[in-house]
Amino acid sequence: MHIDLLDLKREYDSIKEEIDSTILNVISSGRFILGDEVKKFELKLSDYLNVKHTIGVGNGTDALSLALLTMSIKPGDEIITTPFTFIATAEVISLYGAVPVFVDIDIETGNMNPSLIEEKITSKTKGIIAVHIFGQPCDIDEIKDIANKYKIFLIEDTAQAIGAKYRSKFTGTWGDIGTLSFFPTKNLGAYGDAGAIITNDDEIAEKIRRLRVHGSDRKYHHIDIGFNSRLDAIQAAILNVKIGYLDKWTDRRREIAKKYSENIYSVKIPLIKDNRDHVFHQYTLRSKKRDEFMKYLNENDISTAVHYPIPLHLQKAFKYLKLDEGSLPDAEQLAREVISIPVHPFLTENEILYIIDVINEWKE
Repeated sequence: MHIDLLDLKREYDSIKEEIDSTILNVISSGRFILGDEVKKFELKLSDYLNVKHTIGVGNGTDALSLALLTMSIKPGDEIITTPFTFIATAEVISLYGAVPVFVDIDIETGNMNPSLIEEKITSKTKGIIAVHIFGQPCDIDEIKDIANKYKIFLIEDTAQAIGAKYRSKFTGTWGDIGTLSFFPTKNLGAYGDAGAIITNDDEIAEKIRRLRVHGSDRKYHHIDIGFNSRLDAIQAAILNVKIGYLDKWTDRRREIAKKYSENIYSVKIPLIKDNRDHVFHQYTLRSKKRDEFMKYLNENDISTAVHYPIPLHLQKAFKYLKLDEGSLPDAEQLAREVISIPVHPFLTENEILYIIDVINEWKE
């Protein structure tokens, strides 16, 4: 048998009638941009996350970009973030002419190490973008305390951690703004690009609603320079169906992860820290012989992925920052060792046992 890292076909088959019906309803309505389905999803997500405002946008990268635009950053401003994440987190900083300042990670979790943040703060520091990598909340309370101490903003990149909690409070709701991605591979995924911004701040929410539609508060009345980033109605309708299954699917991810953690012994399993609820967007192992291990798993029909093989400070796109190899050693080491295995909620028990058995036959 071949086991995919993610099986969206199985997911679709499990909710096919609801998905097909809701898509047809949107098509027959003739309302494809914003509209009732988007409003419905924004209210559903706000209720789910216990947050005051949800604003649907075009994708997760736009969510980050709009969040920064709302904070009025300018060229030369410094924004602290992690080098161990998808490029979008730091890319949007550079696009505004600001400077991403990378802080090394906690090698056991992949999340930014809060004990290293303060030494990076300067007079140019305007904010922090914290990332909850792989679905495990970072030490967001410590990071929030630092942001408050220095009176800088805090944005949470929650693209991989919808539904995760730190000390019983949802990720994305600790900072000034939380950003979400509904890329199809996410725990709550659309069938195309989609994203959202969450906040408890009325003024921030009002501004983002304008910025996503060319800075307008009503048609042809433009208060700000914005851009076009709207969650379309078909994607919102799909998400309105799938959000009803999110807790069930998350519980299944946790069950699978628990079986892995209790039974895999041949390689290093992920550390789950206290006071947080991991949602396992990825279940990521570590191996000193990662490339050989990956080849071995693929030869045994188990799909894998590397998230992420090159930390951001060593990417060619950020060469201008002049950060050499060895400057962020824990991020660099983790990038050499990580390998993600299937943890999607539609794995069968036989597939789970097979994955465990194959992994445990590996000799490190």
